[in-house]
Amino acid sequence: MSHHNVHATPVPCPTCTHGRALLAELIGTFWLVLGGCGSAVLAAGFPGLGIGFVGVSLAFGLTVLTGAYALGHLSGGHFNPAVSFGLWAAGRFPAAQVPGYVLAQVVGGLLGAGVLYLVARGIPAFDVHAGFASNGYGAHSPGGYSLNAALIIEVVLTAVFVVVITGATSARAPAGFAPLAIGLCLTLIHLISIPVDNTSVNPARSTAVAVFAGGEYLGQLWAFWLAPLAGGVLGGMLGRVLFGAGRA
Repeated sequence: MSHHNVHATPVPCPTCTHGRALLAELIGTFWLVLGGCGSAVLAAGFPGLGIGFVGVSLAFGLTVLTGAYALGHLSGGHFNPAVSFGLWAAGRFPAAQVPGYVLAQVVGGLLGAGVLYLVARGIPAFDVHAGFASNGYGAHSPGGYSLNAALIIEVVLTAVFVVVITGATSARAPAGFAPLAIGLCLTLIHLISIPVDNTSVNPARSTAVAVFAGGEYLGQLWAFWLAPLAGGVLGGMLGRVLFGAGRA
């Protein structure tokens, strides 16, 4: 009996690979919510030294940049249901994997918000019902913007975000720079739209903090699923036209 293949390279376990991908999505979305929403809740308004809108915008971009470099090779680094749907629409991601990714992202986001809640309540003045970095329109918009304004900005910015993702990860794009482009794009998106609705472009991020804030923030959450998912699919279809399906 031949033993020449004893030291052959083992075949990767598809279940293990998929499990690692889901864990990577959970951790990446955990980091996005803890880093992005955490900067808004803990650091944005700190007396005299607060990081403000620019700091929060950078924080969201940096979570995606660092998360994509660290975890992107395991899962693609979506960390966002709108991105998963967008990459499906672009022909880059199988439909069968979308539900699992979305569930992992929502769970990761909730865990991130949970850690943030435990830290934030460490001061007596903290009131989770005051918003907790939740998205909102009308009375819950930072600048008092309407539902229509919020829906338009979310659809458009999520679509552009997914176009940037599909372009930066296409075969003809410079290798290794995609997380940089994607992270800076998310920073720019926040610089534009925090005054409108506190910037979602990510239903998992919106859900995570709205669950804790409750009340009207939870009541308005539908908009921050509908608009980003619509924008993500639109961006994916545009990406497919521009760059083709797949990475080639």
